[in-house]
Amino acid sequence: MLIEKLEKFGLSNKEAKVYLSLLELGTSVVSDVAKKSQINRSTAYVLLEALAKYGLVSISERKNVRLYTPAPPERIIQLLEESVKKYTELVGTAHNILPELKSMYVGVGPKPKVQFLEGVEGIKTAYEDTLTATETIRAYASIDDMHATIPGYFPEYYQRRAAKGVKIRAIFPDTPEAKDRIKFNKEEARVAFLVPKDNYGFTPEINVYDNKIIFMSLVERYALIIESAELADALKKMFELSWKEAERLNHE
Repeated sequence: MLIEKLEKFGLSNKEAKVYLSLLELGTSVVSDVAKKSQINRSTAYVLLEALAKYGLVSISERKNVRLYTPAPPERIIQLLEESVKKYTELVGTAHNILPELKSMYVGVGPKPKVQFLEGVEGIKTAYEDTLTATETIRAYASIDDMHATIPGYFPEYYQRRAAKGVKIRAIFPDTPEAKDRIKFNKEEARVAFLVPKDNYGFTPEINVYDNKIIFMSLVERYALIIESAELADALKKMFELSWKEAERLNHE
């Protein structure tokens, strides 16, 4: 039936009936359309006004009588082509804004908070954040690279961390400078193990505490702070495995 096919184009059942009736009648008053389509007059009036907004009916007046004229059937194709063009443009717009929308998307669970800090000052900011830790920090670090990257910063930092009661467990590559540093473990609230530099040497530093993970590249000069309970928990467990191996190596 024509009515069902017109419904596929987005018209309601009654809108389709009114449009088909008007096609058969030609220019007509609302009462004639209502009678032809077997719809009450007030409803037919509302439907004709709606069809006029679609562009399928035009409205005119003659001697204060409102007249309705059907648009040619070809208008349906024109409307569909206009819709295709409109939605094609919208798809393009959606593709353009997709990266921004994805960056805002929370997803099913909580979204990790990520902070990117550049340069030596950014790395200092990351170290200052460790002073907010409410639990013992777990760290992989290279004493040599730390002290070379920010000369003069660490002796005072160690003292402030210890004064705040923030303890640290650390794994360091075994170097002369690292050996000298761990002599101050007690004063600097630190427990540390040294691991063979040749096998386990590394330059990036990783600190894990509370719900945070800090990655610091002392070579490329940046820090990345990730706040995620799930990720922090995983890194803490990985550290504990590393800690057991470091302890074994230190007792060989």
